[in-house]
Amino acid sequence: MIHGKTAQMQRRRTRRVVAVIVACVLAVVLWCAWDSASVETEAQGAMSVRTAVLDAAMQCAAVEGAYPSSLSYLEEHYGLIVNHSDYAVTYEAFASNVPPSVVVVPR
Repeated sequence: MIHGKTAQMQRRRTRRVVAVIVACVLAVVLWCAWDSASVETEAQGAMSVRTAVLDAAMQCAAVEGAYPSSLSYLEEHYGLIVNHSDYAVTYEAFASNVPPSVVVVPR
């Protein structure tokens, strides 16, 4: 009789340990998936900002006949809004007839 109780208690302990291990593994997998998704979201956000800057530069070139010399010109005259606290934007204009080089990096 005593042997049956100890075997039953041992099975309960084993089940608890397995449940805790499974919960820990599941938590690690979910954390890794969340981290991967947030990195992908940041990259997509940077690409969206870059596309918006280039679209505004193209619109300026179509309207005025030349690409703007600075990012601030696009922000002032073409309604471009860039969240500078989240993204570092490098805007380099070589000449007024050459599309600018735009690099956007998440901060």
